Amino acid sequence: MNANLSEKAGARIIVPVALEGRAYDIHIGRHQLCEAAALIAAFAPGAKAALVTDTSVAGLHGAAFEACLHQEGITATRITIPPGEGSKSYAQFIALCDALLSAKIERNDLVIAFGGGVVGDLTGFAAAVLRRGVRFVQVPTTLLAQVDSSVGGKTGINSPHGKNLIGAFHQPALVIADTALLDTLSEREFKAGYAEVVKYGLIDNPDFFDWCESNWSRVIAGGPERDHAVAVSCRAKAAIVARDEREEGDRALLNLGHTFAHALERLTHYDSSRLVHGEAVAIGLALAFRFSQRLGLCSGQDAIRVSRHLDHVGLPSRLQQVPGGAGSADQIVEAMTQDKKVKRGVLTFILARGIGKSFIAPGVAADEVHGFIEAELAA
Repeated sequence: MNANLSEKAGARIIVPVALEGRAYDIHIGRHQLCEAAALIAAFAPGAKAALVTDTSVAGLHGAAFEACLHQEGITATRITIPPGEGSKSYAQFIALCDALLSAKIERNDLVIAFGGGVVGDLTGFAAAVLRRGVRFVQVPTTLLAQVDSSVGGKTGINSPHGKNLIGAFHQPALVIADTALLDTLSEREFKAGYAEVVKYGLIDNPDFFDWCESNWSRVIAGGPERDHAVAVSCRAKAAIVARDEREEGDRALLNLGHTFAHALERLTHYDSSRLVHGEAVAIGLALAFRFSQRLGLCSGQDAIRVSRHLDHVGLPSRLQQVPGGAGSADQIVEAMTQDKKVKRGVLTFILARGIGKSFIAPGVAADEVHGFIEAELAA
C-alpha cells in the first residue's frame, strides 16, 4: 500500500473489492451525493428503494440526498432510527425489518444505508435476512464507517453478552464515501474514526503510519490528505476481504486492538457519552502494543510511539481515560471471553512484532492477560 499522496485533488477515487460473483466498487471523493444517486439509479433502474438513516444524519443531509435521488427518478421511503450504539439492538432490528416490509421492499429492490457504522451494520443485517436477502448500498457518513464498517460485508447487532455477536456476512452492492459529509462531524467523532485509519498502518504498512504521524492534522482539516487516508484504508481492507471474506484467516488482523475495545464497550454498556467505538479502539491499539512489549514481541520504542501518536491526535490510550472507569481486571478479562475470536474458550489476540508487523496470536493464556490488565490499571 503506497503511502504517497498520489490521488489528484478533487478527483473521484474508485477502489474495487474483488469478490468472485459479489464484486463491487468503493467511490471516494468530496460532494458525491448526487453522483451517488446517479450510480444507484444506474445500478438498479426501476427498483423501489428504502433510505435508512438516523435522526442526526437526516437533519443534516437527508433533504439534500433525497433531492439527488428524486432527480434520478428514485423515490425512496425514508426510515429513521435513533442515533447511537443503542440502536444496534434486537428491538430496533425487528422494527427496521417490519418497516422495510411495510414499504414493500422486494428481493430485487434496494435498501440504502445512509449514516455511520450503527446505521450500516443494522441496515446490512436487516437486508441480509429480509426475504432471505435483498440488495443494499452503503453511503457512509462518518470517517469510521467510510474506512471500516461500510466495506467487507460484516453486518450485525449487539447483545448484552457482547458486541456484534448476532449478524451475517452480506456484501453491499456499492459503497459511496462522500468525504465532504465528514465536515459536519464533531471533533470527537472524527478523531474516533481516525483510530481505524491509523490501524491500517499498524497492521502491515509502516510507511502509512509514518505518513499519518506527519499528516493527521491535515486529514482532520479536510483536503486531499483526507481523501488519500480514506482511499489507503479502503484499499487495505478491500485487499484483505478479497483474500478472506469470512474471517477464516488473516481478515482477523483487522481486529487489531478490538478484543480490548469490545470488552471496554461492553463494560461501559455501549454508552457513547462515556466511550465511542473509535475511542475504545484507540485504547485497544495502545494496549495491544504494550501487551506485545510485555510479552517480549516488540520494542518499547514502538509501543511508546503508538501511544504518543494517539495522544497527539487527542485520542485516549490508557484504561484510566475511560470516563467512569474501565472496570477491574477480572471484569475486563471476563468481557473478553465473549469476543468472536475466542475458540473453545481460549483467547485469540492480534499482537505485533513492531509497527506494521501485526500477527494473529491464538491461545494467549488468560493469566497473562489478567496480569497485564492489572499492571495497566495500576500504572
